[in-house]
Amino acid sequence: MRRILQAALDAADPYEAVRRALSLNDHSLQAADRTYDLRRIRRVAVVGAGKAAIPMARAVSDVLRGRVESAFIVTAAAGKVGPKSGIEAVVAGHPVPDRRGLRAAQQILKTALSLGSEDLLIVLLSGGASSLLPLPDEGLTLVDKQRVTRMLLRSGATIAELNTVRKHLSATKGGRLAAATRAQVLTLILSDVGGDDPGVIGSGPTAPDRTTFLDAARIIRRYGLWERLPTPVRIHLVEGLAGWRPETPKPRSRIFRRMAHVIVGNNRLALEAAVAVARRSGYESVLIEDFVTGEAVRVGRWMGELGRNLASRTALPCPVCVLAGGELTVTVRGSGQGGRAQEFALAAALALQGSSGVWAVGFGTDGRDGPTDAAGAMVDGGTVARGRKKRLTAAAYLKKNDSYRFFKKVGGHIVTGPTGTNVNDLYMLLVHPI
Repeated sequence: MRRILQAALDAADPYEAVRRALSLNDHSLQAADRTYDLRRIRRVAVVGAGKAAIPMARAVSDVLRGRVESAFIVTAAAGKVGPKSGIEAVVAGHPVPDRRGLRAAQQILKTALSLGSEDLLIVLLSGGASSLLPLPDEGLTLVDKQRVTRMLLRSGATIAELNTVRKHLSATKGGRLAAATRAQVLTLILSDVGGDDPGVIGSGPTAPDRTTFLDAARIIRRYGLWERLPTPVRIHLVEGLAGWRPETPKPRSRIFRRMAHVIVGNNRLALEAAVAVARRSGYESVLIEDFVTGEAVRVGRWMGELGRNLASRTALPCPVCVLAGGELTVTVRGSGQGGRAQEFALAAALALQGSSGVWAVGFGTDGRDGPTDAAGAMVDGGTVARGRKKRLTAAAYLKKNDSYRFFKKVGGHIVTGPTGTNVNDLYMLLVHPI
């Protein structure tokens, strides 16, 4: 399990991902199908946000070798940038935004506004960027955005739904940062979104937005949150629906002719590396092709039942590894503590009760599952019984969304600390013939 997960993390290493995506030959900077002649570019500025912002910024700085005039990034955890790197890094709140993120977003917008048509703005985005850049639109406050974010996180809304709402409450998201600058913009993305849509990742500050105020309002109503919204947010959305507030820039806008987006790494890349190591380790490896979404409890139960069925087969010729990637959701109904990977694992443990030779793993590649210090958890057919010996009822802990405390008492946590990357989650079964 350790070797397989480490292979996934290595494949999603942000520094190496950016180095693979960029090349500098004489005065030509190459990024995918875009070439920038640096002799015609007056200034190069780098801004970024996300859990992988520091290594991504270091990679850009190393590739450009002294040609970066300024580099400012905001991230979720402190990291080393090097005393001579020229990179200014600040830490801000995630998943609920805070004033440090507000100040960082103001600084990034200021940088974008200062650039002209002969300049190049390199934008670095990775998981967590939406929370780390909270710049409320006119008439809204940071407190308003904090309340809306908390409500949506607890409701079970998907990241795409959350970002649709955030884009329509923001001064920079949904293409508004692109609209604020006259510079050419190159956005390098370590994707934490299924499908790798630049309009969803980090709430798309430099990408066209296909969603509308109507979409945002429908999402709010879908989860029964309209009456609980802060009054300024309700007024803001109503004004947007009435056409009294400008929509986010759409795909046909001329501003996007100056934009380029390059996906430097994603969940699929990590999964393929994990599958390769599992096969070299002697496992018959099965990769679930679809990006897995939905309630963590349901997917965990399904994965556990699959493991139980595989383990019961007497003719299983060799060990089997089933791997899936995605981002599950948790609808919070209890007062416990946990995260989607741990909730997945606890649901799988209940389905695996009594089985031998099978393990299930839920793992957040950023090293932080929900508001906890665990990256996820690993369970087997005896996890529930070990809890029972300590007078802990696994089903009761799952019902109150308290997976973290269950694993803290019973064992099974995977603790890595911040990994410096974020390409969603990995879900895994290891099945050995008995």
